[in-house]
Amino acid sequence: MLHQLPLVSAASVSSEAPAPALPLMEQFYTIQGEGYNTGRAAYFVRLGGCDVGCVWCDVKESWDADKHPRVAIPDIVASATAHAGRNVVITGGEPLMYNLGPLTQALHAAGCQNWIETSGAYPLSGEWDWICVSPKKFKAPLPETLRQAHELKIIVFNKSDFAWAEEHAAQVGPGCRLYLQPEWSKSLQMMPLIVEYVKDNPRWQVSLQTHKYLDIP
Repeated sequence: MLHQLPLVSAASVSSEAPAPALPLMEQFYTIQGEGYNTGRAAYFVRLGGCDVGCVWCDVKESWDADKHPRVAIPDIVASATAHAGRNVVITGGEPLMYNLGPLTQALHAAGCQNWIETSGAYPLSGEWDWICVSPKKFKAPLPETLRQAHELKIIVFNKSDFAWAEEHAAQVGPGCRLYLQPEWSKSLQMMPLIVEYVKDNPRWQVSLQTHKYLDIP
């Protein structure tokens, strides 16, 4: 269920009304390590809360939203804009469990580019400059969210994931970039298969978790 934050006009709110807040697991400034924007400076905002439940998830501590403090949107924006870069990645958890309109509007007003990384299991909310959908088998992505993706990133855990990748590639728009990325613990087994698959199907590209090779967040 989408957790809606109230949208109200400034005229209807007293000066003492609290700003909308989101459960924040962590935020940090780093280099984007995956997909189309690999190598670019980016500020990551990781929201708590996820019901997709991937068995190989490397941030399982993000799943329970109640374990993470609610942080006001102006405070998130202030932290993001304290650095030179203006690319902000909203990730999770599953960030689209929340209405991201207020956050993305505030970030755009502050001069930021908004990128999202989502499983696509919830309707898209917010204002986005780049949408990465990485669907998971544990909760199917919504067709309307897939159609809005700029980037489709499939995590390859076993051989059957190639056929599964093609099923989802058939649902995105013609300009969507297609990536195959090995699940980190299976990279030695899956990478040779991904390389051969991309050679045979060149509309796909290889994505690596370069931040793990660089030993950065």
